[in-house]
Amino acid sequence: MINIALLGFGRIGQMHAENINKNKDLKILYVYEKKELLRIKAKKLYNCKTELNYNKIFEDKKVDIIFISSPTNTHINFIENGIKHKKTIFCEKPLDLSIIKIKKTFNIVKKIKPKIQLGFNRRYDPGHYSIKKDLQKNKIGKLEKIIITSRDPSPPSVEYLKSSGGIFRDMMIHDFDLCRLYLGKDEIDEVQAFTSSFEPIYSRIKDHELAVVTMKSKRGVLCVITNSRHCSFGYDQRVELFGKKGMLFSGNKKMDSTELFNANQSSAQKPFLNFFIERYNDAYNIQLKELVELHKGKIKSRSTFEDGYIALKLANACYKSLRLKKTIKL
Repeated sequence: MINIALLGFGRIGQMHAENINKNKDLKILYVYEKKELLRIKAKKLYNCKTELNYNKIFEDKKVDIIFISSPTNTHINFIENGIKHKKTIFCEKPLDLSIIKIKKTFNIVKKIKPKIQLGFNRRYDPGHYSIKKDLQKNKIGKLEKIIITSRDPSPPSVEYLKSSGGIFRDMMIHDFDLCRLYLGKDEIDEVQAFTSSFEPIYSRIKDHELAVVTMKSKRGVLCVITNSRHCSFGYDQRVELFGKKGMLFSGNKKMDSTELFNANQSSAQKPFLNFFIERYNDAYNIQLKELVELHKGKIKSRSTFEDGYIALKLANACYKSLRLKKTIKL
């Protein structure tokens, strides 16, 4: 049995805990959480130890994997502690909001080469990853364009938005990473960003309601990403790869595939799955299975520390593009 210390038991931490608990290879040994009610809940649900002193967790040799789902500003500290104590590490995105802190830790990662998996769940989605494999099989010939649509069903709380790092670092960072998955070794070298906000709250908290980013890779592949903090018809998640010989498409998931026909409507389909926890449920479980294989030394990570570093560089380039109102060369 592989023992996990789960750091952070908020909404995303609780989702991870449920998935970890269902995995036959994994056991939740510790939960680190500052809020007492959440610690009580974790202990009741998973019969685990709860700890306020995270140093004790890192020093415990029974802990195999450090699973980081705590606030973003804790991530780098926990990663460096995990490396120091030779643990396998999972970390939710983003790595941090400071590129300087990430670069410093990246130097350690490159030197020591620890086992780290980043929380870019879309890389593990069966549909999104399937079109990557079809692209590699040359089913659409040379890749020419990537179009990614990502719209949330409703915005998060204002308190969350204030500390999230903004739409590019919090939301679109997944899509930057997904573009890089399809581009492979062809890195992005030009970025231009546009935003709009129709609700006054976004201006007050210096964030954005809608965003569109256009990017160009070194080999000329065009990438278009469109994000919205709201979507009246549900959680909209689509990826299109356009090539010389055709197109690959990974679309939305629905409650089921039934359709209704009557006097008032034709081909009425069921709604999209509610939000990221439901939509990417399969991806989270595949990611967890690969974390087990990574810990055992059987595979390399599909989502690395470097992927997290480059995704944040792209997010920062978008903010620079907004500020200067021009295309940014990387």
